[in-house]
Amino acid sequence: MPTQDPSPEHAPEQGPKEAAGTKRTKRRLVVVSAIAAIALLASLMFLFRPSSSTEATSVPSTAPTASPEPTPTKTPAPAPEVQYYKQPGPPAGSPLEAVEPLKVSVSKDLVGTSLAKGLVGISLEATDLADPALGSSNASLVKLFQEADQPVLRFGGNAVDRRFFWTSTNEAVPSNYTGDKAHPVRAVGPADLARVNTLLDAVDAKIALTVDLGHYDAARAADLARHATEIFGAKLLSITVGNEPNGYGANGVRPGGYSVEQYVTELKAYAKAINAAAPAVPISGPGAYDQTWWQPFIDADIPQKKILSFHNYPLHSCDGKADPQASPTLANLMNPLMHVRAEDYQKAALKAGKDAGLEVWLPETGIAACPGSNETSRTHASALWTADYALNAAQLGITRIGFHSSMLTCKGGPPMSAICSGGAYLKPDGNVSGRANFFGISMVAEMEGGKYLKLDDTGGGLTFSYALQNADGSTTVAIVNQNNPEKAAQSDVSLKLPGKALTGTMTQLSGPSYKAEDSTVIDGAKSEPIPLPERATVPGFAYGSDTQKFKLTAGTVTVLNFKY
Repeated sequence: MPTQDPSPEHAPEQGPKEAAGTKRTKRRLVVVSAIAAIALLASLMFLFRPSSSTEATSVPSTAPTASPEPTPTKTPAPAPEVQYYKQPGPPAGSPLEAVEPLKVSVSKDLVGTSLAKGLVGISLEATDLADPALGSSNASLVKLFQEADQPVLRFGGNAVDRRFFWTSTNEAVPSNYTGDKAHPVRAVGPADLARVNTLLDAVDAKIALTVDLGHYDAARAADLARHATEIFGAKLLSITVGNEPNGYGANGVRPGGYSVEQYVTELKAYAKAINAAAPAVPISGPGAYDQTWWQPFIDADIPQKKILSFHNYPLHSCDGKADPQASPTLANLMNPLMHVRAEDYQKAALKAGKDAGLEVWLPETGIAACPGSNETSRTHASALWTADYALNAAQLGITRIGFHSSMLTCKGGPPMSAICSGGAYLKPDGNVSGRANFFGISMVAEMEGGKYLKLDDTGGGLTFSYALQNADGSTTVAIVNQNNPEKAAQSDVSLKLPGKALTGTMTQLSGPSYKAEDSTVIDGAKSEPIPLPERATVPGFAYGSDTQKFKLTAGTVTVLNFKY
């Protein structure tokens, strides 16, 4: 007997068999009719379906064309919000002096000079080589020198011919080397150079050394050169024989007097000995502040490649009697004549070097070399001067600049030093920081290396403008606004670029007054400029235009970058 399916859909039909058969027949007819209807509808849909681009050729030309269905409208993504640079405004509540609008027009033509990485560096005393703080283990110093972006550390200064004793065999310092409590005699050996080399590696820096000519010893100088070459390798850029030898007769280094002819004779002997020990190292010199010593160095017959180097402190008249306009005052520092005088002196050195086919360095410089503090020491004005001085020197053709500094303490140490150490006087704790002029160095150091472009500028008061063509095709414009931030109104700037800018970014050094100390900032912080990709947009930036108009606050150094 068949098994019964108990599920409802398989339950036996009720009623006579004939009625059941009739119902099944009708059900079949309904199903067949439905299938036929569906087939007909499908055929009609095929004929009249909307055509696509890939099937258009398969539709007969006589067939009616159906209107395409409308594409749903998508809401566009919101454009990213533009972050405009917010620069500090002029002081509130005080009458401000109007500044003639600044117009700058940047050409596509090149000047013929470049701003290279490593242009600006730090000059230190030779005895600082013995300072244990100069090493990669000093986090504060590593951070600071990284903000100078591939600097050259130059070691020389007055100490090298007086208080610096090189020994590779741990000799005792001779009795004729004398110093004092603030400037003690230091012995330096290969271990010190190895420690300094760790710092160079940590900050991607290079080094230039000076050997002692005050205590004549060519063999000792050659020994230093040999060890330095072995330790520093290609990072050693040059060796200078003596520091400011033109002053030996007057400052007591050579009490019996010292002539340029004596210098050339001793230079040749040193160069011969150094060449035997380190033949690949160039000799830079004379490292003098008297330009009558430049040509004798150029003409000296020595085996090495030569680099013409000179020193310059524009405000050199410490008491102002010999030259009132060269005394270290704020009025002289923030004066157009300061810019002109420095430029004229640098042009003289560059002409002498160019005529001889020599590269020209300015390895030791600063506002003034006068002892003690003066009106310009540690001020915001010193930062404005430093940036302009470096940018202009590079535009003229100088390839290395060292701002003279010290590892002594901020309290009681040399006030014009760009860096200084924390701690009580003469008890440095190794925590090194930058002063206002260091931030001027950092602004220039962090610029993209490029080729100077010609430009025309008018108005702007005490303002200096520079432009660079960068390797990626972008343009950098630097504007040093030395107008008094306490008195001058913001300047209206109209900048004509050599192309239609698609992006424009900005970084800025600022401070509240010329005389303000410990108040200079970059992008609102005591640090290097914000990295280029992260910088805010120039206020009022005109997309796709070759003309940009904006305002600049007085007492600022502004670096703009435009891409096309």
